[in-house]
Amino acid sequence: MATRWGCVGPGNISQDFFLAIQDNLPSSDHEFVAVASTNQERAQKFADKFKFQKAYGSYDELAKDPDVEIVYIATLNTSHAELSIKMLEAGKHVLCEKPMGMNHKQVKQVLQVAKDKQKFFIEGVWSRFFPSYNKIRQELTNTTVGDVKLVNVNFCVPISEIERVKNAKLGGGGCLDIGCYAIQFACFVYGEMPESVTAVGTMLGDVDESACITLKYKNGSMASLVYHISTISVITATIIGTKGKIEVHEPFYCPTKVTTPTGTFEFPLKENKYCYPNSAGLHYEVIGIRECLLKGLLESPKMSHYDSDMIHQIMTEVRRQIGVKYPDFD
Repeated sequence: MATRWGCVGPGNISQDFFLAIQDNLPSSDHEFVAVASTNQERAQKFADKFKFQKAYGSYDELAKDPDVEIVYIATLNTSHAELSIKMLEAGKHVLCEKPMGMNHKQVKQVLQVAKDKQKFFIEGVWSRFFPSYNKIRQELTNTTVGDVKLVNVNFCVPISEIERVKNAKLGGGGCLDIGCYAIQFACFVYGEMPESVTAVGTMLGDVDESACITLKYKNGSMASLVYHISTISVITATIIGTKGKIEVHEPFYCPTKVTTPTGTFEFPLKENKYCYPNSAGLHYEVIGIRECLLKGLLESPKMSHYDSDMIHQIMTEVRRQIGVKYPDFD
């Protein structure tokens, strides 16, 4: 039986998401049922492009559609939690683009509703499903680098002039947009909350432009994470241990190449007219979600509710230390 998709928010990332499915996965496995926008014409245009069966001019209409099994939410950051709760309460499974909430409080609320309604929920940290990340998991399990002592991540990209990034009312700022990827990488490697979180950063108007974050873990291991939205592009990650290191080639959050103590491994993607780098890799996430649904799981072992809770605890603390406040949420 096909996984029956609904789309809420037909923007650029949604285009990449459904193009990745069309390009890489069997049509018999995925059915595009309905797309919803606050603009009927925009929804219809998206439906025509990707051959969705229905187009709605409101999110409520999609929530009421009995044919939709799982909803992909890709609206502005500020509406993620509200729409996730709406769809979960309507009996839908949910894949919500990162960040799933504006703060840790919202994240806990969403996860509780998912638990109460017994519906599958996942935050769209697609990185976790890439073959390169599977290779990293394998190397860490086999301790080829020895004991991990340090994780270094740099996520710097010149995106400060994008309206949604520089506007606090739209849920902008570096942490929610790109810093989350750096933080999730450290959480991916260590798999536990750090003992301490230390952050210093700079502001660009009402949003955070940059931060240097240090995470210290109970065994003395560290993570050094940097993000910046006003520099040239540097998107690297390295795991350093007592016996070796793992280099995740750029861009580390959607990598097609990784170098480990056992060799260099490449996982090429099929190219097409995507809006963002390596978006074809979104199909890995879709495969993982379909497997979970077929097994009746309520969360993914690769990106669990515990993972989201941990990431957002750290993110909320980072923003507190920098001094970022969102008028309607903090």
